[in-house]
Amino acid sequence: MKTLNEAWAAVNRRFERKLSSCYQQADVEPQARLFEAMNYSLLAGGKRLRPFLTYLFCVACGGSVADADPAALAIEMIHTYSLIHDDLPAMDNDDYRRGRLTNHKVYGDALAILAGDGLLTDAFRILVEGLAPEKAAACVKVLSENAGPYGMVGGQVLDMESEERALTEQEVLDIQSRKTGCLIRAACEMGVLCADGSDEQRAAARSYADGIGLAFQIRDDMLDVTGDAAKLGKAVGVDANKNTFVRLYGLSKCAELVNKYTATAAAALAPMKKTELLYALAWLLAERDH
Repeated sequence: MKTLNEAWAAVNRRFERKLSSCYQQADVEPQARLFEAMNYSLLAGGKRLRPFLTYLFCVACGGSVADADPAALAIEMIHTYSLIHDDLPAMDNDDYRRGRLTNHKVYGDALAILAGDGLLTDAFRILVEGLAPEKAAACVKVLSENAGPYGMVGGQVLDMESEERALTEQEVLDIQSRKTGCLIRAACEMGVLCADGSDEQRAAARSYADGIGLAFQIRDDMLDVTGDAAKLGKAVGVDANKNTFVRLYGLSKCAELVNKYTATAAAALAPMKKTELLYALAWLLAERDH
């Protein structure tokens, strides 16, 4: 069996080819500049964690990697749109993402907003064109619930509204479970849907996602304090005055929580068949340095 890193690299090589073909012919369109801006961020690399989770859960429920392609592409489009918008001056006002200038620094605020809008909207076309009608409808529902006002967008609003005050533990959890966790949950659950998995497997995927989602965000908050900007591909120390887990708990307690939530995620995998890579991934994310 391939190691986790070997499997991730192999899946990513295949996925990058799929991703790069999405707008391959777009330069013939009169709005070619829009597609250029979309591709600038979409093809900028990164861990591709969310599509990898979609593929792993599809395989764990008896499907193939190919079965999950539309959902994997869609989740990465949604994730990329969220990063473009998060980096804007009106939001986090970041200059660098994945080691290079953010979208608005290259294309201007207006086109960056529209590039994000384009990726958000087109993600649903990819699902509808690539999956059988019932699967597509189920995935659209899961993705829209988790990416929209009840999920990621709602979490971003809660985060913005809380910037001027210290938050309680529950308020921080409310923000981060939506802002970061919901897209991870959608990635995992859509993988099950693409394989025609059971309701029990969908519930297990959600539990796993909730565990690694919280662990992932806590680790992110820790890396903003202790991380290396060169490895992270973005500035560190930018969250010093924000309501992060580190501000709430301190680094030592955060390290304990990362282990706690990762263990919870790993325990949720019982209804799955091929879980070795999912188990290994949970612990790899817990220990990452970028």
